[in-house]
Amino acid sequence: MKNLKIEDILKVTNGELIVGDLEFECNNYSKDTRTIKENDVYIGIKGERFDGNIFWETALEKGASTVIVQNVDFTNENKEKWKNKNIIKVEDTLESLYKIASYKRDLYDIPVVAITGSVGKTSTKDIVANVISKKYKTLKTISNNNNNIGLPFTILRLQDEEVMVLEMGMNHFNEISLLSRIAKPTVCIITNIGTSHIGNLGSRENILKAKLEILEGATNPTIIINNDNDLLHKWYEENKEKYNIKTYGIKEESDLNANNIKLESEKSFFDCGIRGIKENIEVPVGGEHFILNSLCAILAGETLNIENKEIVEGIEEFELTKNRMDIYNLENGIKIINGAYNASFEAMQATLKSLGEFKENRKIAVLGDMYELGEFTKDLHEKVGVEAYNDKVDILICSRRICKTYSRRSKKIRI
Repeated sequence: MKNLKIEDILKVTNGELIVGDLEFECNNYSKDTRTIKENDVYIGIKGERFDGNIFWETALEKGASTVIVQNVDFTNENKEKWKNKNIIKVEDTLESLYKIASYKRDLYDIPVVAITGSVGKTSTKDIVANVISKKYKTLKTISNNNNNIGLPFTILRLQDEEVMVLEMGMNHFNEISLLSRIAKPTVCIITNIGTSHIGNLGSRENILKAKLEILEGATNPTIIINNDNDLLHKWYEENKEKYNIKTYGIKEESDLNANNIKLESEKSFFDCGIRGIKENIEVPVGGEHFILNSLCAILAGETLNIENKEIVEGIEEFELTKNRMDIYNLENGIKIINGAYNASFEAMQATLKSLGEFKENRKIAVLGDMYELGEFTKDLHEKVGVEAYNDKVDILICSRRICKTYSRRSKKIRI
């Protein structure tokens, strides 16, 4: 356990100690006074619509040991009232958060597995972390806290863990670059390059560039990629002599391929060679994309020297973060599949394909809008209609605004 002291925080942030003890050790960190715990360090984050700095005194009243704030003028009365606490004033709390997290990361000589991609980041993270946790004490991103605030706070949770598994998301260029430079990954995973945020970035090729920013904070990393993805396959062919790249796939010949695939509505089966030994694997979730995620986890396990048996157990026992293909069995044979979190084209495509595996049931798809698609909005919504038809959806329910767009290509589906 390597906790930062107040003097460390002052050093890395160039902050001013208003009151406090330089030797005090900071353990847990928070940005939300509603959930703050005794002795937490509260960091006041200022966003576009919300300024957490104004709640610094609330944080102390609720038990925080320390507050880190900006743009607060402290009176002599404030200083006297809170003289037994720690108050640090910095120029920019968000920049300070980055620096504190980066500093803490540097204190640990441990593997850091970073995961990005257009879709499947969270489910891949869940499988990879479960495999790794069979051998090592593992810290992973909770839910999808994968942005410039969630990732640093995840790193600040680090105590005695032996591996970190971090999810990295983005909407624009330079966002993953920031996360990578804070986390300094030793293993970089890219699940796929799709159309999420294509309206912001303009093309799938630009999305690839943004995802490859994951390498910018890494030194000689092992890179694990989905070789079935067209753009990642092309990048691999162009860069395989430059980087240490491991590939996985179903269609393209890769370092690790799935064979003898059997897809069922609520689980999947395949076999593959792990270290030259054939292993039969059961994935506790339906869908071909979860086989790809499992292959990725196998390569991550091999990279961290995890035994075959533990790798297989990690896949067979993993649990998904909520709203990623949750299945609820109701009365009269009704099943509800909740894949509501992600609404990109690739996520819709994968979910509809999984729905198509429920061959014994009438299939009803309830679909919402897909955002940040820009000029591609009409075309990609029409493609979802094609997917719904191809996967034999019986009824398609969607909002009035997009209903005609979906139905243009799915005229044989009841809408």
